[in-house]
Amino acid sequence: MAKRRIAVIPGDGIGPEITEAVLSILEHTGFEAEWVFLEAGLGAIKNGLPPMPQATIDAVQEIGVALKGPTTTPSGGGHSSANVALRKALDLFANVRPARTLPGVRTLYSERDIDLIIVRENTEDLYAGIEYQAHPDVAQAIKVITRPGCHRLVKYSFELAIRQGRHRVTAVHKANIMKLTDGMFLEEFYKVAQDYPHLKADDIIVDNCCMQLVTRPEQFDVLVTENLYGDIVSDLCAGLVGGLGLAPGANIGENCAVFEAVHGSAPDIAGKGVANPTALLLSAVMMLRHLGFSAQADKIANSVQRVCADGHCTTIDLGGSASTKEFMDEVVAQAG
Repeated sequence: MAKRRIAVIPGDGIGPEITEAVLSILEHTGFEAEWVFLEAGLGAIKNGLPPMPQATIDAVQEIGVALKGPTTTPSGGGHSSANVALRKALDLFANVRPARTLPGVRTLYSERDIDLIIVRENTEDLYAGIEYQAHPDVAQAIKVITRPGCHRLVKYSFELAIRQGRHRVTAVHKANIMKLTDGMFLEEFYKVAQDYPHLKADDIIVDNCCMQLVTRPEQFDVLVTENLYGDIVSDLCAGLVGGLGLAPGANIGENCAVFEAVHGSAPDIAGKGVANPTALLLSAVMMLRHLGFSAQADKIANSVQRVCADGHCTTIDLGGSASTKEFMDEVVAQAG
């Protein structure tokens, strides 16, 4: 039987190091695949290509699933974001960001039972990048919200809640001010919710949501929201559970899915062998579940929890002194 092909974009900075560690963990714990390595980020730019080359986009589209390390978007010079280019080209409309308390990871919320998911619209809203300057002192940005875009995002969030045994889906919005755009999003949310009467459906204004997240985060289950709000809220939630170094992410489309660490490329520690691969590893766990390898995913996720709870072989950002390789070896050992 042929191995499952998976596209791999190592990225920049610490990207190649943590990618190598994650692939090694997957292989040592029994998951076999044909890894197809693709170029993006600074390496592509140095070769005279866009940050997200068309050849890479075409390969991911053909393969259907990718694991992606962090890429750098240079300041100035007119270079666009590799991430944004990939999401737009493949219509990866849903950004999925879990936030879950990890045992042994010390934060202000260590004693709280946080286990929620943010489902963020990924292609519309102000991030469509439609801006113009009609006057030297006036710049405008156009917020684009479409009913089909709202519908598919909301439907995906309810289906995700069912698959994961969740009980509540909450729409995050600002419809009290943005009455047409956010109003459409909220209208579509409750329209779709009628098809899922066994799930609790409610809504919350985004500023109140942020306050509630830092006071009673354990009350939330699945949050579904627009692009800009989701960008802010998902990073806030990552902060509740230990930071972006522990935050997995997925970009889901109708025919493609890209799983990626959401943190930066950390060029200051690149090549030192101390980077924490947890975010990319947990993104790979999401990938395994997407592909139907739930037992394998659980095995690795449980191992990460044991390593963090034990605390004797964690990386510097988690208060330990382990190298990337030592952490990797311990995850493999704990996975049995």
